[in-house]
Amino acid sequence: MSADSLALTRKNASEDIRKLAEEHLQHDLNDSDRESLTSAASKIPRHVTVGSLVGLGLGLFLAFRIRSARTKMFNAFRTVEKPTHVKFADGREESIPDISPLTRPSTLGDVATYFFFSSGGLFLGGETGLLTGYASASRTISKEPESKARIERAFRRFRADVLRKEADAIDEKRGLSGVFGL
Repeated sequence: MSADSLALTRKNASEDIRKLAEEHLQHDLNDSDRESLTSAASKIPRHVTVGSLVGLGLGLFLAFRIRSARTKMFNAFRTVEKPTHVKFADGREESIPDISPLTRPSTLGDVATYFFFSSGGLFLGGETGLLTGYASASRTISKEPESKARIERAFRRFRADVLRKEADAIDEKRGLSGVFGL
């Protein structure tokens, strides 16, 4: 599992792409557009952090509930009178083994419950936070139609420059044979 699997720990783009983006920010956008983008970009990590913390808390809460329900069920099962023998139609009698020690909650089971529920909550909460952060950032950018159009135009130019750089890198590696490792 890589560090990019969780939204909270994802890394940013490489340094040369970041420099290219800075150039486009400075030349293609005005101050209000840059402020709008900065505001939108700051919302995503906040949403991811809050979502991850809420997911982690919810996972731990659910793990606690599962553990206590498992303990209550074991105690109820242990106190109930259980049959000790089975009588068959032909008259023979077989004893039933006591399986209560096998159903007793264990420390390993508790650790696994807390680990998997908290990990799942962290993952789901972080990804939900990432989605809500993107939605919030999109709403921030879309407030002003003129600003949105300038930002989209600057992004198209940035994307074209990135694709040109990638094409140049592919050409330097002997065409398609360098790309596919042939």
